[in-house]
Order: sequence, then structure tokens, then C-alpha cells
Amino acid sequence: MDYTTLGRTGLRVARLALGTMNFGALTGEAESHAVMDAALDAGVNFFDTANVYGGIEDKGLTETIVGSWFALGGDRRDKVVLATKVYGNMTLGDRPAWPNHNKLSAVNIRRSVEDSLRRLRTDRIDLYQFHHIDRNTPCEEIWQAIDVLITQGKVLYAGSSNFPGYKIAQANEIAARTGRLGLVSEQCLYNLAERRAEMEVIPAAREYGVGVIPWSPLRGGLLGGALRKQREGTGARSATGRSAQALANPQLRARVQAYEDLLDQRGLDPGEVALAWLLTRPGVAAPIIGPRTVGQLEAALRAAELRLPDDLLAKLDEIFPGPGPAPEAFAW
Repeated sequence: MDYTTLGRTGLRVARLALGTMNFGALTGEAESHAVMDAALDAGVNFFDTANVYGGIEDKGLTETIVGSWFALGGDRRDKVVLATKVYGNMTLGDRPAWPNHNKLSAVNIRRSVEDSLRRLRTDRIDLYQFHHIDRNTPCEEIWQAIDVLITQGKVLYAGSSNFPGYKIAQANEIAARTGRLGLVSEQCLYNLAERRAEMEVIPAAREYGVGVIPWSPLRGGLLGGALRKQREGTGARSATGRSAQALANPQLRARVQAYEDLLDQRGLDPGEVALAWLLTRPGVAAPIIGPRTVGQLEAALRAAELRLPDDLLAKLDEIFPGPGPAPEAFAW
């Protein structure tokens, strides 16, 4: 497994991050433990979760499963860079949040950290991520809350998720003015078929030394051989859900077909190529993989060893062109 530093920090993380969103919701505790064991054995030291994961009636369940794995002992916790998130409504079901029980007020951050630490059975969160922007809470309040947690040793680094480029800049400018480290990572939607992050988010992240952690690297299975699986009747996610909705778009369907045809000609797996492509992108630290089984984990790990030749990268750009030049490329 290759490693890199997370943004401008000295923190070294694997080039693939283990996403745990399926734990509890789709994968039981025993299989979740097996996936985490296999990931750690393969050198994956970066685990990502969130306080809301687990299902609408089981929010917090995923953190609880990760915590039960840490509780098995050994050196598990010391080997893992643990990331979780704060923002979402933790009220079970779809009922509205009780006042101050969601978003990024200092009150909710303090409560959420304590709850996550308890579920995760640990004394610290290595990377605490703001799951979404909160337009009603000033950055100064958020940073003050994080300062307290860092002083207490409960949080080591802060990161963002689903932030627009301007908010990454604003948060880090305010942090810099007060001598704080600021955001060190941004977890954003980014894959071959969804490259809008290249317009503002990734340029802002690179400018401020923020490591990019792409989520949905296969775009909900769309880039994992969805059309072939649809024809073969295999892979439930290729026939239903987000990938099926996306394939209803004729232009996108034609691009996915061209993508699968190209890789069939070269004897390459679409899912592995989609992950390997992200590892070539400037600013990307570690795409998040979300295996439901050990077998799916092993397939994803192969992508970390795959090196894509320049001519193939050029073909992929032709099939899935980016959104155009970054803002700094324009002459004003």
C-alpha cells in the first residue's frame, strides 16, 4: 500500500480510505469486522465514518460497530487514522432535530464529539469533519469549539465535506488570521463521470494545502461495469438506484458504454480503472471505497497497484471530459 501526507500536514494516510457507510445498514457487525481486519492487514490505515451512518432508525450504529472492532484490542486503534463527521440530525427517524441537536454550533459540536467518542470507544478523533456547510454559524464560533477539543486532545485535525470552494477559502483565511491550522482535508463528490469539483473545489483545496478525499469514486456503481452487469442480471446496484437513474440519460449512457468498450479491449476492470484514475488526479489524497464484503475490498485494493498509461488517460478524458479550465487559467 502506498501512503501520502494528508494535505499540508505530516499525517500519513493510505492512498485508499475505508468508507464504513455500509456497516450496519447493509453489512452486519461480523462481516464489518472482517472487512476492517482485511483492510488493516492490507495496509489501509485511514477509516472514514460519520455520526449519522447506520440507517434512519439506527443513526450512530456505524460508529458503534467501528467502536466494537476497536474494543477487540491489539493495536487496532493506534494503527488507524480515524475520521468521522458532525452536522446531521441525530434524531431517529425523519423527525425534525431538537434545537441545537444538528449543524455546527459550538453546543452541537461539543455534544456530538462526546457521543462519537463514546460510540467509537476511543479517546480521540484524528480527523473531525464538518459534513456540510452551516450558513447560520460563523466560522469563528466553529474554530473556537474545535480549539477547545484540540486542547483537550479529543480532536487532532479538522476537515470539511461537501464544501464549496469559497467556503474552503473563507474557513482557512479566518483560521490563518488567528494562528490556527484550519481545514486540512475536503471530502467531495468526485469521479470520472462527475468532475465539477475541478472547477472550484479542487483548485481551492490545492491553494490552501487541503487534501482531497473523493467520495462515490464509482458514482454509485455507474463506473463499475454497470451496463455489463445490467445485461448479465448481476449486481443489484447496476439495475436499481442511482446508477439506473443516471443511465436513463442517453448521453451519459453512451459515455459509459464507450468507457466499458475501451476497457474490454484492454482487459481492464472498469471499477479498478475508475479508482486508479482518481489516484492520478492532482490534490487527491485518498478516494473513499465502501466495500460491503471482503471480496469487494480486495477488488478495490487492486486499483491501488494499477498504473494507467498516458494514452489511456487521454482516452478517458475524451470519453468523460472535464468541466473546462480552472478559474486561474483565464486571463482577466
